[in-house]
Amino acid sequence: MHERTASPASDAAASAGELTLPNGDLYSGTLSCGVPEGTGRYVWSGSGCVYSGGWRRGMRHGTGRTRWPSGAVYEGEYSAGFMDGQGTRIDANSSSFYKGQWKLDRKHGLGLQAHANGDVYQGSWVHGQMEGHGRYTWANGNTYVGTMRNGLMSGKGVLTWKGTDAAAGDSFQGNWLDGVAHGYGLYTWEGGGCYLGTWTRGLKDGKGTFSQMVPAALVDDLRMRGVLPDLSFGGTAADPEPPAAGLSRRNSGLGRPPMKKNASLQRRRSIGVTGGPDKTLKCEDCSSSPILEREYAQGVLISEIVLAKWSLPESSSKKLKLGLRRAAKRPGETIIKGHRSYDLMLCLQLGIRYTVGKITPIPEREVRTSDYGHKANFWMNFPKNGSNLTPSHRALDFKWKDYCPMVFRNLREMFKIDTADYMISISGSDALRELSSPGKSGSIFFLSQDDRFMIKTLRKSEVQVLLRMLPYYYRHVQTYENTLVTKFFGLHRVTPSSGRKFQFVVMGNMFCTELRIHRRFDIKGSSLGRSTEKIKIDENTTLKDLDLNYSFYLEPSWRGALLKQIEIDSEFLRNHGIMDYSLLLGFHYRARRNLQIGSSFCESILPDNLTVLIFFLTEIGNADVAEENSVYNYQDGLILLQRGSNKNGPASVGPHIRGSRLRSSSACFEEVDLLLPGTGRLPIQLGVNMPARAEKEDKQVDDSKSLHHVYDVVLYIGIIDILQKYNMTKKIEHAYKSIKYKYNPLSISAVEPRFYSERFFKFVGTAFPENSYNQ
Repeated sequence: MHERTASPASDAAASAGELTLPNGDLYSGTLSCGVPEGTGRYVWSGSGCVYSGGWRRGMRHGTGRTRWPSGAVYEGEYSAGFMDGQGTRIDANSSSFYKGQWKLDRKHGLGLQAHANGDVYQGSWVHGQMEGHGRYTWANGNTYVGTMRNGLMSGKGVLTWKGTDAAAGDSFQGNWLDGVAHGYGLYTWEGGGCYLGTWTRGLKDGKGTFSQMVPAALVDDLRMRGVLPDLSFGGTAADPEPPAAGLSRRNSGLGRPPMKKNASLQRRRSIGVTGGPDKTLKCEDCSSSPILEREYAQGVLISEIVLAKWSLPESSSKKLKLGLRRAAKRPGETIIKGHRSYDLMLCLQLGIRYTVGKITPIPEREVRTSDYGHKANFWMNFPKNGSNLTPSHRALDFKWKDYCPMVFRNLREMFKIDTADYMISISGSDALRELSSPGKSGSIFFLSQDDRFMIKTLRKSEVQVLLRMLPYYYRHVQTYENTLVTKFFGLHRVTPSSGRKFQFVVMGNMFCTELRIHRRFDIKGSSLGRSTEKIKIDENTTLKDLDLNYSFYLEPSWRGALLKQIEIDSEFLRNHGIMDYSLLLGFHYRARRNLQIGSSFCESILPDNLTVLIFFLTEIGNADVAEENSVYNYQDGLILLQRGSNKNGPASVGPHIRGSRLRSSSACFEEVDLLLPGTGRLPIQLGVNMPARAEKEDKQVDDSKSLHHVYDVVLYIGIIDILQKYNMTKKIEHAYKSIKYKYNPLSISAVEPRFYSERFFKFVGTAFPENSYNQ
């Protein structure tokens, strides 16, 4: 063996030797045409890494071994320079290792990961993440068997507690989402007793049944139909197989468990036996207690019925399926092949993917005058078989037009939209959902599967309004970070080969929240035709002005800020001749219970300066359990924490939330978060996650008592439909309804912008009165 200094491409005749590269790296082994080929040893001078093994055309290929300066070692298969195939990586001091399949330097396929903290995962991996079916065993003995997604428990699976905590011996089998129970499931206690019902984001939500045991035939039926998980992978959760023969628990460890410790390993109230103000139900209570049918709303117990015998709320198999579908009901219809909007969905998904991908590499800069107007637009042909610039696709041939892409790119950044998340949400593998339009415009609405983005088709006149208003809109949202006007993220046009043009805008969905929206209202301030004719009202029904029978009481400083911002936004729209816009208001009930105010009640002031009434209640409908003067304390429903406090973990950041957090005047003007028991912290901003007290007075009032319904709610507020100008068509509509039908001109929706904004603001002010109980 002799030493020589050369470039990898020099001396094609040499078959063996040593190469010293200009950067100091050293190779010794067989060569072909001056590059490594066959077997050899390579040392990186900068990092100190050493590789010994096969080479092909100057890249690691075949079987080899890499050792890093930290002491970590990989031994296995390589392809084209990457760890690819079967291999084992052992970390420094043999504290952790992975044995399994690799692809492009990442774990991909089946494999076993032993973590440094004593945890072990055996199962499927995708691009370095635990994805698919697998078994995760914690060092304390807790075991999860089921489906993983993005490194978290998601899908059907079984979690069994075997540690020393209070939940030892308990198990939950059912559906999971991002590491918490979500969907239908069965929780079983060690000493007997179980709860079969539904969960939402880790909280009991909907109807379920407590009992000593569930009939085995019913459990088997639920498992056969896929409602409960199959326990066939690697044995049951109650009797897990060892992850690998001879594997020491002390030598298991690298990476992180598949979810936050406080979200699933600890016995959460949501997955345990309690979900509200009732006391924790112990397993010994189940052996002597009757069978109970309970209903929860986001972890809060709202009703309880004693059953004579064990039964589901839906007794038959058919009704059970229907109940499960209703429990998991989401607004809209998923667009699948054969749907009338399937081709249109494919076109807009491909177009948005192309648009965002084209503009993302451009360096970030301020918006210029040239970024507005017709010269800033561009269009592209998308033939079905593809072209030099576009890929082939499954949709029809179509033309794509993108309006002012740089402006909307900056708007997305201003609203803190991650580019990758934006593309995946709209143009990923998931289909969109089509919503039924509640208005008269005939627009088509699409909703992304993660509920973050709304896509609405526009008329040509609306597109023109938006383009003319866009420079002023940009400055408005830049100046007022707490603005409530619609957030726009993109404006596009699709022209399929059929010839019909579709213009559409991508907007933020203000109701994208982990909390369920129980009621939603579209408020214009007018009265003509502003009521909902639908007899059955559900959570997806959009109610109107005349249906609004609630008054919302906010913390005084929040009320002032909200009304001030609505006044600023409506003035902006008035200056641009806009009318017919609406205040979209939705709220989440923290505790749904009708409260009857008698002649006496006590009053309590929370730290956030919201007035909460503690009423003396009498249970109705079951004389055996009625308790006179029982007190229900609503303080447990609302807790405000100062921002920066480490209690209960960090606050979760919602989708496209922008602006400053609200302060509480009674908390020394500190910014605050809303803490919902069992769900964590939500940042309170203007129109987002705003806690309030909602009051509704019953029309049938007793002579001696005033009957009220009082609810503890969380509000979501925004101004929508801001693209309608008061044009000649609207003027004719106003005159026609006033003269022919003799309607009151003040009650008609179509009025001139100045009067519309004044009427709109006045009506909103009545919905948010000053806190009448404030001291």
